[in-house]
Amino acid sequence: MIEIPYVSTPRPDTGLTNAKLGIWLFLASEVMLFGGLFAAYALLRLGAKEWPNAHEILNVPIATANTLVLIVSSVTVILGWIALMEKKFDRYRLYMLVTLICGAIFMVNKGIEYGAKFHHGISPATNNFYAIYFTITGLHGLHVLGGMAVLAYLCWPGAKMWKSDPVRFTGRVECAGLFWHLVDLVWIFVFPVLYLM
Repeated sequence: MIEIPYVSTPRPDTGLTNAKLGIWLFLASEVMLFGGLFAAYALLRLGAKEWPNAHEILNVPIATANTLVLIVSSVTVILGWIALMEKKFDRYRLYMLVTLICGAIFMVNKGIEYGAKFHHGISPATNNFYAIYFTITGLHGLHVLGGMAVLAYLCWPGAKMWKSDPVRFTGRVECAGLFWHLVDLVWIFVFPVLYLM
């Protein structure tokens, strides 16, 4: 059987494992994706004769709560990884559960916000503001769901690797955590740009 190098040990040329190098490259592409959407938002706003006051038409209290929830989830995902480094698997699972609960709260709040908009006949077709609002927040929501799916997998079925290869498993959790931090960081930009400006 051929063993793939640098799975658990860092590459000599980058100082990163293959998985960590791969996740950083993937995160760079995600930054470009969201960067393009923010650039589109800026161009639409600069070119518009009229632009709505977002803080008057969007639910700022829910968005504020979602910001706090995602910040807490970033902390708990780090604490979960630290628990694995300290070989405390039960504590890791507890922190991941809190992270998943935070993600679920975020999605429920986003569902409430979207539901209110659709109930009032507001959709992406309403105007350019809502088109970019639904595009950015919808894509971000899909990233939250994707991150939750990976973290849930690593919390339950994928956690079997903890017994057979704890170093590799810890690396996987670290990579998933890096993705989760990107999701949180994107929201830190979405919140002021779309809701407060």
